[in-house]
Formats: sequence, C-alpha cells, structure tokens
Amino acid sequence: MTAKQLRAFLAVAQTLSFAQACERLHLSQSALSLTVKALEEGLGGRLFSRTTRAVSLTPEGEALLPLARRLLADWDNAEDELRQRFTLKQGRVALASMPSFAGNLLPSVLRTFRQRYPSISVTVHDVINEQVMEMVRDRHVELGIAFEPEPSTPLSFTPLYMDRFVAVVPADSPLAAKTEVIWDELLQQPFITLQRPSTVRFMLEDHLRLRGRNLPVQLETHQLATVGRMVACGLGVSAVPALCRMQMLEVGAQCVALSDPVIERPVGILTKPGHELSVAAQAIADALRASGDDPNV
Repeated sequence: MTAKQLRAFLAVAQTLSFAQACERLHLSQSALSLTVKALEEGLGGRLFSRTTRAVSLTPEGEALLPLARRLLADWDNAEDELRQRFTLKQGRVALASMPSFAGNLLPSVLRTFRQRYPSISVTVHDVINEQVMEMVRDRHVELGIAFEPEPSTPLSFTPLYMDRFVAVVPADSPLAAKTEVIWDELLQQPFITLQRPSTVRFMLEDHLRLRGRNLPVQLETHQLATVGRMVACGLGVSAVPALCRMQMLEVGAQCVALSDPVIERPVGILTKPGHELSVAAQAIADALRASGDDPNV
C-alpha cells in the first residue's frame, strides 16, 4: 500500500462517491479508479461494492477503514515532525563538553541559541575531556567541545580558538600584582592541580618536562572549582586554561598571564567522521563558531 492509494481509498470510503472523492483529491475519475483498482489488486480483493447507483464498503473495506485512518494520521504526523525538525521548530540535541568550557563559555552560547530556537531541547553532558571524546566516538552525543585531540584520534576537529594557560594565585600574593608571571616564579610556590587522567594535568606535565622541569604537585583534586578555592585560601598556586578565568575570580583567586613557556592548545568542536549532524546539532555548531568568545582577551 502507498499513501496515495490509502488517501484515495479513504476519500471514497468517507464520501461513498467516486465523483465527490475526485473533487476532494483533485483527480480525474479514471486516475482515481486506477488508484483504487491498484490497491485492491495489491491486497487481493475488492474493497468497494459498486453499482450504477451506489458505492458501499465490502467487509474487507470496513476492516481497512480504521486502519487507513490511523496509518495516514501517523504518516502526516511523521511528515509534520520532520518538517519541524528541518525548520528547527522541534527537535533535541545532545552534546558533551569539558567542564571548563561548559561552566564558563557554553551558557552564553546556549542563551543565544535558545533565544533563536526556543523549541529545541538541549542536553549537555558535563564530563572530562577524555569522556567527551569517548561519547562522540561512541555516538552517545552528536558533537563535543574539547581540546584538540592527538592526530591518531579517529575524530574530526574544528577549532574555535587557541586557549592559553594562566597562573592562578591568591589575591594577597605578590604575584597577583604582576601583569605577567613566568613559570620559574610560579613553581617556587606549593602547586595545586587536577588529578590524573585530567588532560589539563597531562598538558602541564608534558610541556614542562620538555623544558627539563617537573610539576611540584602538593595538592590535587578532581574539580577545577576546588583548585580555585584552595588557591584563594592561600594553600598554593595553580595554572588553568584561560577559559576558567571567570570561574577562578568567582571563588576569590586571581589570574595572571603566564609565560616562559607559554602553554596553549586549540579548543574546538569534535564530531565523528562520516556522520552528518542533525539540523539542530548543526545549528549549535554554527552558534559556537559565531560566538567569537576568546577567554584570552
């Protein structure tokens, strides 16, 4: 059965008149008769009893009538839902983001997106960088926001900006009055950082190791907010991506430019190659690219 055949059957069944059904469907008598005949032949028997004066449903036609109504309603609902999804009047999208981005830059992007597309539901998975890559790879989400992965990672990466690490120091520290701090100065203080397997921790250790330095970790935790609070309480210093600057300021710590070496890495959108984004997910990706937010500014 085709939707066209069912619509022809339903029009005749409701009017019990081929002439009236032709007017409703804007079809010629011959075209309508051929459509109904094709449906009957496909099903294997007559759906209508026809005389020169009247048209009536056969028992099989009576049985098909409620089924045809339900099938066409489902068909029309499916068409309507897909049209709404393509025009962003309906839909759902899931994304994963590393906490430093999810808690700092993502809310303003989603605010702009929701103002434009209020009927699109968005689910944000706030997970560490490694889990972002896993969720995109395993298609639990359509897109992720993370640091640029290694070239061997089977994911596509679209850069948004280059994030640079900044020093995090107590507000009353002499370092807080400086416009820039070098690593040798920072490493003279007790160092607080994230626990492994944090990408932030690995990046710091790898860059410093290449320059013959070690990271003198004295306190470690799983949460960036906890790192900031420890620094604010005077327990030591840290270094975090610049996109965490506002988060550090909110808990009472100060951020200062950090150099010698400058440690930076691109942040961007992760997708799985060969899998086209839904219209809603593409709209969020476009909003991320258009936001222009750069935490280093």
